[in-house]
Amino acid sequence: MDTESTYSGYSHYSGHSKKAHRQGRDRHKSPRSKDGSRSEKSVTIQTPPAEPLLGNDASRAEEGQDDNWGETTTAITGTSEHSISQEDIARISKDLEDSVGLDCKRYLGLTVAAVLGLLVFLTPIAFILLPQILWRDDLEPCGTVCEGLFISVAFKLLILLIGTWALFFRQPKADIPRVFVFRALLLVLIFLFVFSYWLFYGVRILDSKDTNYQGIVQYAVSLVDALLFIHYLAIVLLELRQLQPMFTVKVVRSTDGESRYYSLGHLSIQRAALVVLENYYKDFTVYNPALLTASKSRAAKHMAGLKVYNLGGKTAGNNASGQSRAMIAAAARRRDSSHNELYYEEADHERRVKKRRARLVVAVEEAFTHIKRLQAEEQQKAPGEMMDPREAAQAIFPSMARALQKYLRTTRQQQYHSMESILQHLSFCITNNMTPKAFLERYLNPGPTLQYDRDRWFSKQWTLVSEEAVTSGLQDGIVFVLKCLDFSLVVNVKKIPFIKLSEEFIDPKSHKFVLRLQSETSV
Repeated sequence: MDTESTYSGYSHYSGHSKKAHRQGRDRHKSPRSKDGSRSEKSVTIQTPPAEPLLGNDASRAEEGQDDNWGETTTAITGTSEHSISQEDIARISKDLEDSVGLDCKRYLGLTVAAVLGLLVFLTPIAFILLPQILWRDDLEPCGTVCEGLFISVAFKLLILLIGTWALFFRQPKADIPRVFVFRALLLVLIFLFVFSYWLFYGVRILDSKDTNYQGIVQYAVSLVDALLFIHYLAIVLLELRQLQPMFTVKVVRSTDGESRYYSLGHLSIQRAALVVLENYYKDFTVYNPALLTASKSRAAKHMAGLKVYNLGGKTAGNNASGQSRAMIAAAARRRDSSHNELYYEEADHERRVKKRRARLVVAVEEAFTHIKRLQAEEQQKAPGEMMDPREAAQAIFPSMARALQKYLRTTRQQQYHSMESILQHLSFCITNNMTPKAFLERYLNPGPTLQYDRDRWFSKQWTLVSEEAVTSGLQDGIVFVLKCLDFSLVVNVKKIPFIKLSEEFIDPKSHKFVLRLQSETSV
């Protein structure tokens, strides 16, 4: 809902002077002419750094720029604004409240897991120490057997502690909408297991004050052994079960149709969505809405070029059908010639890109040649007078800034590269003695989202849309959608087919043959 959009309609004109007058008035007319109520309700806010919303500013700047653009400007920056309604603001506030709820749920789960883990590790120690504290004098002497069991319990608890830390206590990568089913089942199993051990310990040992201390220690050892087996079960369910590929998912970006294929194991829908997003940020090229505005502007230009003139002085009611037929015929003629316009437009764009790319390559090579000359001169100076990479980057950057700016404008990448980021990349290349080709690789080919500023281009809020429950496992034919503010990822799940291999034995003797040469040959 861009406030700079132009609202146009089909008008009837009686003369060329009146037509020019109305065209000038419509050009300077406020956008309130057709959508006044909606524009009054909307406000313009700065987009959050994590969710860029780019309008048509980049395309308009590209259309209006000439070869002399950017002669005195060396900063490459991008600012994006987006207009939303009050309903969207209410939705954003609701999303913020939901995020607070997700944080509370995450910390609550971590607290429950930490308390349960502490209870698990303290239980065997409590089983051994409570008889020593409560009825020490009545216990039977244990001797060397108990000391060996003490060492066994200590090392088993240490192994269990390290394994639990490696498996469960990790930095969370994302907030999922539902609980992880297997992790929740393991927590419930551990709680029931420890509770049953405490119940048996309280009834059979604490109440009767059993004097067989060796049996009590062996009871604690059996608890630790059972906890180790539960930890092995957790490794199988949480890590090993998903390693074998069982499904192939096709991920398609809704805006430009870019797609990738991934192989997944037995995962729930929400965990499969996390895997898809992790691979999206490193495999898909960065989302550039400026590349999608060319077709829209071309279609709008074709429709805006259709005008109907009333030169006979008749009323609009009498000529309505005739004007409609004229509009349809004109649109058909336009459609027949639109492919030629598209062809020449793309050819001209490719020509401009190749031309400015060549200029950029030459400018960067000359700048790096100047750097080598400066390095040779700096080696002859005293160590205290040598120029650091940052100063060297600032010294050669103006010589390539104009060519780089024009190339980024032509390829519509200017919003992804600021002057500061270019200087940092240039100083990095100078520090590591990289070639001009290595410096240009970032700008000549658009890279994945991870290559750019993550605080600005990463979308932190994703919405998972699925007809099935997100905690259910993947199945053949399931389709779910991952939505963010600018686009969506459509994921289609297909099961890997069962492959049957057969073996065919070939007798080595079957390949033998005899070559007989004749004594007489033709000349």
